Amino acid sequence: MIEFTKAHACGNDFLIVDADQVAGRDLARLARELCARTTGVGADGVEFLTLRNEQEAAIRLYNADGSAAEISGNGTRCVAAWMAYSAGLHAGDEVRVETDAGVRICRLESASGAEFQFTTGMGVPQVRRATVTLDRDLTVEGAVVAMGNPQFVALVENEDFSVASRAWQEAGAAICTHPDFPAQTNVEFVRRLADDRIEIRIYERGVGPTSSSGTGTSASAAAMMVLEGAPSRLRVLAPGGEQLVEWPNASAELRLTGPAVVLAHGEWLAGGAE
Repeated sequence: MIEFTKAHACGNDFLIVDADQVAGRDLARLARELCARTTGVGADGVEFLTLRNEQEAAIRLYNADGSAAEISGNGTRCVAAWMAYSAGLHAGDEVRVETDAGVRICRLESASGAEFQFTTGMGVPQVRRATVTLDRDLTVEGAVVAMGNPQFVALVENEDFSVASRAWQEAGAAICTHPDFPAQTNVEFVRRLADDRIEIRIYERGVGPTSSSGTGTSASAAAMMVLEGAPSRLRVLAPGGEQLVEWPNASAELRLTGPAVVLAHGEWLAGGAE
């Protein structure tokens, strides 16, 4: 039996599991089993949590396919929401979450029941223009963005987000596993809706298409700011909802504001000792 908490950020859902109760277990296998939509609890990933005090924690992220990842912006915010819910935190309080990509500070903007709004410092993005060549010499223009995890942001104009004569889901899978990215990469497809608003689709490494991504949202906004001259404050719309990105200048930390909802706390009965 394994206790878990489930939370989501714009539909990007995560399970939060106390790391101590699964010490010595095969975390990759456990994540695959827990995240399975029909035979497990169901989620895009598992955050294995080591709580240090009410406002400080360390987490280790495993994707739905069992692969380890450096960080998830939405997953980190889900953990922050669970901490805020458990400790009864209020607007203005901060939680400190140590990830494999470094420490992220999440400032609580508002709370209502199990719903929370946070602004998270996401680090300083590194953006460079790049092109990925698919088969038949089809090229995808965009940017490689380092957000503590790898991102490729493709710039598109079509309303269906298709690129290089392919549906974005197909192109995302091809780019994610492209030889240019030996460790694979997260992929976003971004188009401009207005001067201060963009829309994205996400193919997440280790998961596939997702409704939202915190690091993907951040990377997409950073790429548009650097490559397309978008303003330093952008609203980013994904299928699961909208988040706000603020990046004053290239040497400043990017800030991401968005929601997280604590959904449930339960016990996975299939999670007996191996």
